[in-house]
Amino acid sequence: MKKIYSLLIVLLTIGTMQSKAQETEATPLDTLTSTVTGIRQELDVLKRIKISGYIQGQFQYSDSTGAGAYNGGAFAAGIDKRFMLRRARVKFQYDAPLNEKGISTSQYVLQFDVSEKGLTIKDVYGKFTDPWSGWFSFTVGMQNRPFGYEIPYSSSLRESPERGRMSQILFPGERDLGGMISIQGPKLSRWNWIKLDAGFFNGNGAPGAGGNVSDFDKKKDFIAHLGINRSSASENIKYGLGLSYYEGGFRIDTVNVYKSSVDANGVRGFELIGKKDDVKPIGYGTRAYSSRKYVGFDAQVSINWTGGLTTLRAEYIQGDQPGAGSGTASPNSSTPITSDIYNRKFNGAYIYFLHNIMQTPFQVVAKYDWYDPNTDIKGDEIGKAIASSTFKNSNATDIKYTTLGLGLAYRWDANLKLTAYYEMVTNETSNNLSGYTKDLTDNTFTLRMQVKF
Repeated sequence: MKKIYSLLIVLLTIGTMQSKAQETEATPLDTLTSTVTGIRQELDVLKRIKISGYIQGQFQYSDSTGAGAYNGGAFAAGIDKRFMLRRARVKFQYDAPLNEKGISTSQYVLQFDVSEKGLTIKDVYGKFTDPWSGWFSFTVGMQNRPFGYEIPYSSSLRESPERGRMSQILFPGERDLGGMISIQGPKLSRWNWIKLDAGFFNGNGAPGAGGNVSDFDKKKDFIAHLGINRSSASENIKYGLGLSYYEGGFRIDTVNVYKSSVDANGVRGFELIGKKDDVKPIGYGTRAYSSRKYVGFDAQVSINWTGGLTTLRAEYIQGDQPGAGSGTASPNSSTPITSDIYNRKFNGAYIYFLHNIMQTPFQVVAKYDWYDPNTDIKGDEIGKAIASSTFKNSNATDIKYTTLGLGLAYRWDANLKLTAYYEMVTNETSNNLSGYTKDLTDNTFTLRMQVKF
């Protein structure tokens, strides 16, 4: 019996040793397989992350020192020449894998800008698409406001160095924090040519370097754009049309409110329509909030012919804009408005003419734009003295500006573009307004190099 037990112990020991030996032999293969699977999964994720960006370095020369703020920011006092990094951006984008219906159901975007002025967050949003039809998408976060054509059009693609004065004043920073729904057929749908974007936003824009634009009131702004894009059967002619609408406002707090009007002597100025002491608590009554309403129309057409590619692009906006006595720019701050409010009717537009010269790398750029912050008053009416105690005089804030820009762009290669651009700015004049009896000397020349990857 002892011999039998001894034999069993020996057999079990040998079996265990053989089993462990087999495990030792199998472990490296299993580990390698597991490692390869993990690497494949990681590569699949990395393939879906797109990294892109561009740098715009430029030299500018202005007719006078301390020129205005619509060519990349105001020149400093005593400065008429400058080098600057206008934009230096990096964008990270992740697209989820296609589902069984060929739909990518989610997208995540982070974009920031670095310049000599600091670090600025530009885009931070998530986009989610319905997995069944692909027609409906929802975007939440810091994103471009869906108004018109020029606002969401990328600065890396835009032919002029800056957006028009109207766009910069009405939509500072272009972006805002909010939620938007987009309705558009998938790429293979016969209805893909029409798109509706609509959403609610805080209304106080995107932050500058180190800035904070947390909402300061419960008012949310509604923005919508309906656009179509079509092309001829040969693809030589492409065209688009768009209609935009904006309705919103912002908290007034305890400030006086004025509107453009005419006094008993026929002098146009601003009539007091609400005293700061009469303001009702926030959230009650018609005096609690200002009102911003815009309507816009945009159109584009491109024709590819023997002489090259010619593009015409235009947009017109009009509406009601509450502003301060010193400017009509929309809010771009996290603090309530504390200066008196002046309600004005405005209009503005831009027109582009672009031509790629045959098959050469040269492109001719011509752009005309205007912004009239107060369409109720013209010329020598501006700044005219007004005696009524319930009125305020108009001032330089009501001056209309027109800008003609001419440029030439050269594409060095697929990544590098050089642009020379000269802007001629003309302002409305008034004999009743000191400093504006003649046109200001504020033309600007920009030489820009853009590197894109």
